[in-house]
Order: sequence, then C-alpha cells, then structure tokens
Amino acid sequence: MRILFVGDVVGKPGRRLLASRLPELRELHAVDFVIANAENASGGVGLTPGNARELLALGIDVLTLGNHAWDKRELLDAIDDIPQLVRPLNYPPGTPGRGWTVRTSRVGTRVAVINAMGRVFSGAHLDCPFRGLEEALGEIGPSGNVVIVDFHADATSEKVTMGWYLDGRVSAVVGTHTHVQTADAAVLPGGTAYITDVGMTGPWVSSLGMERGRIIERFLTQLPVRFEVATGPSQLNAILIDIDETTGRARSVHPLFEREALDAPDASEWG
Repeated sequence: MRILFVGDVVGKPGRRLLASRLPELRELHAVDFVIANAENASGGVGLTPGNARELLALGIDVLTLGNHAWDKRELLDAIDDIPQLVRPLNYPPGTPGRGWTVRTSRVGTRVAVINAMGRVFSGAHLDCPFRGLEEALGEIGPSGNVVIVDFHADATSEKVTMGWYLDGRVSAVVGTHTHVQTADAAVLPGGTAYITDVGMTGPWVSSLGMERGRIIERFLTQLPVRFEVATGPSQLNAILIDIDETTGRARSVHPLFEREALDAPDASEWG
C-alpha cells in the first residue's frame, strides 16, 4: 500500500494548494491513505474545528497536531468529536483528544497513526515521548499492522534517535515541526521508513510560512511582533511511503517537493 504524508499545512495558502493538488497526487501515485500535519492550518498557528473538517473533506484520512495544538481554544471542546484528529500522546493525562487512532485504508488495511512531541528545546513540560510511544504500541497491538508515527520535534538528534528506537517496530517515523524538508529520507535496516522533517505546505516566499518582514524585525529588535501568514506562491512538501501491508515494513520512501512560480497570483486575504 502507499501512504502520502503531507508536511505541516500553513494557513489558507497551504489549505488552498493541498485542495488543488491532492486529487492529482492521489491518482498519480496510487495513494491508499493520506495523513497531514495540520497544527498550523488556521492562521498559521493552531487548527479550528471548521478547518479540520475542511481538510478531512478533501479525503485526508488522519490529521496530526503538535505544539500549537491548543492555539485555537475552540478545538479543546471539539477534538473528542473528530476521531480522525490526533494530538501528541505525551500531553499530561486528562488532556482532551487522543494520541493515536486506527483507521481503514482504501484497500482495507488497518493503519495506526500515532502523534508524539519531542521535549528538547520546546517540550520540557511534556511526558517522555519514548515511554509514551512504547505504551501506545502495546495498546495498539495487532489492530494496526501498518503504524505511522508523526514525531513533532525541534532537535534533529531527538528525531534521529526516535527513528532508531522504533526501527523494525513501526512502518514509518516522520519528523514534523521545523518546516524545512530534510535530505535524509531512507528505509532503516529494520524496515522503518524515516525522514527527519517532511517540510511544510504553505507560502514559500516567507520565513517558515510567516511574513518574512515581521520575522526579520523580531531578530533585529528582539521585540515581540505579531506573526502573519505570508502571501504569494506556495509549496507542497510530502513523502510517499510504499509499505508491505502484510509485514508492516516499508519498501521505499520518496520525498515530494512542488513549488509554485514566483508570478503565482497574490492573495492578501490568506490567513
């Protein structure tokens, strides 16, 4: 089976491009299951219930989150009603939502999708993701022969270590959060597909999807500034994972990178 994992969707530009490109990508690559990280999909920070349902209506099977999971407070009340949406499993006990879900692909394969967040730099307040994943794998058991992990983390060292920790026990470990696609996609010796960061889907004339002038101002002045989603042409970052659904082992992993031309129409209302 083939799984398409789409990198962090940023604001309306990312949602627009994904809506435009997903049907063709699904047909071109014979995709059976689609996952997208959506923690930046609403105004660049967080996810609203409405935008979650908008993305799911495109045919995305599972949405994952990260450190901006609760930036749109209305999601706190709605997340339990959206079974295709998972947040990092290592938030403290009692946090709304779920850290993993098992869904059925278009070819009838049960696919478990797990979301976890790293602790280096930005997640020191969280529980241990390694122990959390160990517990989740025990709970999932044979109900998900194909297991995809979205590891949302800052440090490459933590992501690489997680890849080796889970090698041979999950189908793929996909890094998210840093918005820049890395050049290390590979199938590890135990049969786990790995990439340190899948990248982002959103405006590329930007600083990680945000209006670059505001980010430059912050670095120059060290004063707080309001971040805004950039306008202009967008890019789509994703990976395509081919998996043996009988063994759960990855056969191959291929990064996908598309970028709109600089003369693509601007849209100042994007957010």
